[in-house]
Amino acid sequence: MEQKQDLESKDSEITYPLIRDPEEFQGGIYDKPLPCCGCGLGWFSFLLGFAFPLMWYYATILYFGNYYRKDPRERAGLAASAIAALICSVVVLITVAAIVF
Repeated sequence: MEQKQDLESKDSEITYPLIRDPEEFQGGIYDKPLPCCGCGLGWFSFLLGFAFPLMWYYATILYFGNYYRKDPRERAGLAASAIAALICSVVVLITVAAIVF
């Protein structure tokens, strides 16, 4: 029994050195929050596009201009906006064609 207690007391006395100070934390590229309420410009444009469809086209221009290279987390939202802009364009084209012809 005494040996077991001696081993436990030795383990509890061991202190490990810190690799880095917590005060000297250097954040990475993904540690900063995304713009537009934290959801990113792409998703913000996608959601706002339902009220103002021109936002989808703005996000499409950003998508094809490789805006997501600044922060890859933006890519999915910008791609969703580009797809929404394509669907919106097709619907408008079919509607105009049905009215004219």
